Amino acid sequence: MADYRAPIEDIRFALNEIAGLAGLAELPGYEAAEPEVVDHILEEAAKLANEKLAPLNWSGDREGVRFENGVMRLPEGFAEAYSAYVEAGWNALPFDSEHGGHGLPWTVALALIEMWNSANMSWALCPLLTIGAVESLQEHGTDWQKRVFLPKLISGEWTGTMNLTEPQAGSDVGALKTRAVPDSEHYRITGQKIYITWGEHAMTENIAHLVLARLPDAPDGTKGISLFLVPKYIPREDGTPGEPNDLRCVSIEHKMGIHGSPTCTMAYGDNGGAIGYLIGEENKGMACMFTMMNNARLNVGVQGLAIAERAYQDARAYAFDRVQSRPVDGSDPTPVAIVKHPDVRRMLTTMKAEIAAMRALVFRAGGALDRAKRHPDAQARQAAQGEVDLLTPVVKAWCTDLAVEITSTAIQVHGGMGYVEQTGVAQHYRDARIAPIYEGTNGIQAMDLLGRKLLRDNGGTAKAFIADMRALLEGVDQLPDGHGPVLREAVSNALDTLESATETVIALAGQDIARAAAVATPYLHLFGTVTGGALLARSAIAVERRMAESDADSERERAQALLARFYADAILPKAQSLAASVAQASESTLALSETQF
Repeated sequence: MADYRAPIEDIRFALNEIAGLAGLAELPGYEAAEPEVVDHILEEAAKLANEKLAPLNWSGDREGVRFENGVMRLPEGFAEAYSAYVEAGWNALPFDSEHGGHGLPWTVALALIEMWNSANMSWALCPLLTIGAVESLQEHGTDWQKRVFLPKLISGEWTGTMNLTEPQAGSDVGALKTRAVPDSEHYRITGQKIYITWGEHAMTENIAHLVLARLPDAPDGTKGISLFLVPKYIPREDGTPGEPNDLRCVSIEHKMGIHGSPTCTMAYGDNGGAIGYLIGEENKGMACMFTMMNNARLNVGVQGLAIAERAYQDARAYAFDRVQSRPVDGSDPTPVAIVKHPDVRRMLTTMKAEIAAMRALVFRAGGALDRAKRHPDAQARQAAQGEVDLLTPVVKAWCTDLAVEITSTAIQVHGGMGYVEQTGVAQHYRDARIAPIYEGTNGIQAMDLLGRKLLRDNGGTAKAFIADMRALLEGVDQLPDGHGPVLREAVSNALDTLESATETVIALAGQDIARAAAVATPYLHLFGTVTGGALLARSAIAVERRMAESDADSERERAQALLARFYADAILPKAQSLAASVAQASESTLALSETQF
């Protein structure tokens, strides 16, 4: 198992060349995001990730969490690492200064979220959820809620959770049974929630639970859901934690992965009802919760990138260390490191290229998010928000599906040793496997891309995005070594394929929404695969420009063009098969009757 080292150079490149950090620093409120400041942030964040969080990853997986006599016992070192995180002010980085934030771009925060999750995904889930809670309260909270809760949540002194799921209400949130009864200036919450990540712990003095519940006279389904802020301890007048609220952790789940993260069953109102405070309007809870969920979905996509990066680092280190077999070309009469064997090189290059594409997609979405929040022109903000909405399900689903593939490939590089827990690489696969499931399964993300994103404007935003991807190819023909024409043809053809598939799936939805839904997942994979290829081509162009400007020739930067070429040769051809599935498989996917399964 290799020591994790945050890929600062790769992250810095994506920040500058894909997200456009220089332009983001010109937006109102982001003036502090100067290159020297961001570089310092990345360096210091890497130290926390490398030196404090990563060493706890394997031990935290082995030790796990224990829930004994109502007390949550975390893996050794987790609480101390969280204290260091809070003391350094990391949680406050992307939030407004009004409540104690540092006012830096969200794109920079995404870079840090990648590092935390690569280093220790179980631990990093805790601040990830807090960030989503802050977003929801900033957008929908009352003045009192903002005054009392936001400073503590932004600093990280308190943590936040998301409470949606119940035993009978998983993805079908509208089936929830948790109740909220008005009681003076607050509400009494009764019910049970399951799969609540970091629902109980003692790392902070309070936990703010965001809980979906239904009022007594609420309409059925999602139209009758409200959102409530239910703290573990009820704040006093001065905002400090007071009496314990009527809520408790009943049990924890014993999971395939993320063993260091407590996943709780939470009971509300065993003794009369937990005190909760309405967020937003009654029966409008889903709109409020979606603010948190969309934030979480983007961040879960970053988790996919992060765990793939960690698995790649382990596989790369093992490939250079493991000596076995002579080269297939007979160039050495003695056994060599397996990195010299063609199939191992194929696996490592595939991992590296896909991770670069994932990172590019994440930072493209991050740059759009920052422009949607801060661009001075309303029309530009609206266009940027449309891109964020379009890309969020793709980031979440494509990156997390790839994470499962890449962590599996990392095991394959290790061979039999990968299947042995002591090497640590199997943990990455086990940890990665939850990401396509939580915060809306990836099938739901595909339906979101189809129903809420494509169909709402007849594909207008998607077509505009595809046009932007075409524009990124300007200058590609000047790439050396013959890469330019190959990349132009491969990416242009793939974009044509994506555009045609977009028309196909929209037409299918007009005929039969079930048939369109049947091919929504291959369409999403097509969207991610093609976008990744376009962004890697753009990365190669940026490298050539940078080297020309500096009159330097960096072997590391030259790898960008080679990765883009490999992606075009080995990965972009998948676009044709995915498009064929979109065009041909809708009817046969639904053909089997229930009795034929």
